[in-house]
Amino acid sequence: MIARFLLLATVASTSFVAPAFAQAPADQQPADQQAESGTDIVGGAIVVTARRRAEALQDVPLAVSVLNSEALEQTGSYNIQRLTQLQPTLQFYSTNPRNSSINIRGIGAPLGLTNDGIEQGVGIYIDQVYYNRVAAATLDFVDIEQVEVLRGPQGTLYGKNTTAGAINITTRAPSFSYEGKAEISVGNLNFKQAKATVSGPITDRLAIRIGASVTDRQGTIYNVATNRHVNSQDFLGLKGSLLWKATDTLSITLAGDYNLQNPVCCAQIYAGYGPTQRATNRQYPALSAALGYQVPSTDPYDRLTDLDAPLKARNEMGGASLRAEWDLGTGTLTSVSAYRYWDWRPSNDRDFTGLDVTTKSQNPTQQKQWTQELRYAQEGDAIDFVAGAFAFHQTIHTTGSQVQGADASAWLLNPTSPLSSIPAVLEGLTADNDIRLRNSSAALFGQLTWHVTDRFDIQPGLRLNYDRKQGSYASVVTGTASDGTRQSVSFASTDPWIVAQRGVLAPQAFNAKFSDWNLSGDITASYKVSDDILAYATFARAFKSGGINLNGVPLDATGNPQLNVATVKPEKVNHFEVGLKTQFWDKRATLNLTGFWTEISDYQAIVNNGQNSVLRGYLANADKVRVRGIETEFSIRPSDRVNAYASGAWTDPKYVKFSNAPCPPELSGGSASPATCDISGRILPGVSKWALSYGVEFNVPTALLGGDGQFYIGWDGSYRSSFSSNASPSAYMNIKGYSLANLRLGFRNDDGFNIYGWVRNLFDRNYMEVLATTPGNTGLIAGQPGDPRTYGLTIKADF
Repeated sequence: MIARFLLLATVASTSFVAPAFAQAPADQQPADQQAESGTDIVGGAIVVTARRRAEALQDVPLAVSVLNSEALEQTGSYNIQRLTQLQPTLQFYSTNPRNSSINIRGIGAPLGLTNDGIEQGVGIYIDQVYYNRVAAATLDFVDIEQVEVLRGPQGTLYGKNTTAGAINITTRAPSFSYEGKAEISVGNLNFKQAKATVSGPITDRLAIRIGASVTDRQGTIYNVATNRHVNSQDFLGLKGSLLWKATDTLSITLAGDYNLQNPVCCAQIYAGYGPTQRATNRQYPALSAALGYQVPSTDPYDRLTDLDAPLKARNEMGGASLRAEWDLGTGTLTSVSAYRYWDWRPSNDRDFTGLDVTTKSQNPTQQKQWTQELRYAQEGDAIDFVAGAFAFHQTIHTTGSQVQGADASAWLLNPTSPLSSIPAVLEGLTADNDIRLRNSSAALFGQLTWHVTDRFDIQPGLRLNYDRKQGSYASVVTGTASDGTRQSVSFASTDPWIVAQRGVLAPQAFNAKFSDWNLSGDITASYKVSDDILAYATFARAFKSGGINLNGVPLDATGNPQLNVATVKPEKVNHFEVGLKTQFWDKRATLNLTGFWTEISDYQAIVNNGQNSVLRGYLANADKVRVRGIETEFSIRPSDRVNAYASGAWTDPKYVKFSNAPCPPELSGGSASPATCDISGRILPGVSKWALSYGVEFNVPTALLGGDGQFYIGWDGSYRSSFSSNASPSAYMNIKGYSLANLRLGFRNDDGFNIYGWVRNLFDRNYMEVLATTPGNTGLIAGQPGDPRTYGLTIKADF
């Protein structure tokens, strides 16, 4: 950790060597520079690239929210997870970087463990490069200029798998004026964070930018078995870019980045017990009593655990991109070429207890991806258009393993069986999994804006997409037979020990392919009621790519994989949206309203496979899902001394028809329990009906430290109502609604110096981020509590 901070100090020190650079106050800048500087605390970045060209936010007929660098820094939003407190319709869930999901308006990815063969429904773009893995969203931001959250299908311009929306992140570009930024934060829980960036010219046509970020924090959960804190933070991020102005009309940017997380993580702890349909002697209270076990605390907010397996969540990601932008006079030709890799090396405790049930459960993954996008954009008096092509190729290799321990027999086998009292039956039972995927995609796309009149526009868009996936799954299981020999667990064996073992971990192997063409599109009509009022309506026909189940599939009575569920059909989306964007009071106030109705056929949903100790479910297609809602965004700046914002969303998500869904825990596990349940009309997981975010900042002009400045105090709050944390709504798996408040107090001046103290979760609210069922259907529920109150001090300076 010390070495990382020394690296940051080296980067920061170079900024003192360069000539000092300071922006003029916003009211002294030209209008176009004022727009780019972003003077509002939240949503202040006026210029966006949501339609692949720079334009005013209020002129874009699209539900899009923008956070500029100042908003991100002041509110402590240094990764996407923290953005959820500022964006009511953005949901992010993560039990570790691999098992993460991002949803917008309640849709995007199934809530549960990641399946390599299925893709997400929220596109993540950083500097116009598509990131196919949600794991990218767990990384801290490095040198960010602004974040745009685009809500609703974005398939025409942002690709096939943006049925819920897209997150478009832009980092700072190299500058031809010398500049530097440095920031350091310290806080409780031994929180330390440092950021530094420096930029300037190498020649009159070549500029460079280098940025780095380090975050370290003690874990929020204490493991009494190892006497150390877990669920810590440990992040290193490096980013560099070169901008070459090859000619007056051609710019080429070469960028590279390296990111590493290596925390002691990730533990989910005892959150409760809910009786299932299993026999009483096979549920958590009886099993734990028989083994003489008791959790350190039954109150999850004591933040104690006794997990006995090693925890590791090493998450490495990096890549390089080459972007060329050529002004042809009539339009701009853009090429974006990129390579990215992801290396995930975990270690988990998947029995969620201090018992020796599962000593190892992990899925190390290596991914590589290549993308190429070529597009041409032109603006005219009557018609603007964007047309392009996109190619994507990805390889994934996952080598999972699961090993059972000495307590597995007593925990997983029926206590009435004599084998349950013999630890050796399941001790050392091992499943070695090999998962491979080759994923290729190609597309042609175009969007046209026809200015029918000075105030009325019609904007149609189309995308033709082709997907091809080839995947394989192989699980080789070995165990100890009754004669003491190690052998493969097979369905041919009649040895009673092997029979018991394959009921816990069953071998299987299969290959599967998926390919499909898809034509999707959208059309938007917008009308400028006045210079400050824009009304629009959109219809979109979108899709999310089908895929392959690569977590294993159910087996028939003879042990053969049920290949009819090896592939998953694409989601088909019909989306309707109306919106109103307004500004008033001499543009000091902004009020935007959006209403939407989204219907999804063949929704990709989690289904349990029923095996005793396997958490991984598989995906199947629910017949139909509907999500509808209303969103509002309001910001106001009555004077230079005060600004405030408020955003809210009412979201109504439900399964319209899902008659063969997995049953909730309370209806599962018994000999008479239904194989499936009809949850038609029930709510989707992970989304609150009501969500709010709000904030206000006051400042007082003060001459201090040799320049004009201001003392300020800011308050940010968020609220979300209760939501389900299980694929099928369960009485045990609802997370209660909660509100959070953050406070900051500081001083900043016009030279770029800023010092402030901050408190997050000011009132130390106890809340759960996610709840999960555990192996064996014992009724044990694990949970991940949100951060307690944290506080600290940040000092930052521009040079």
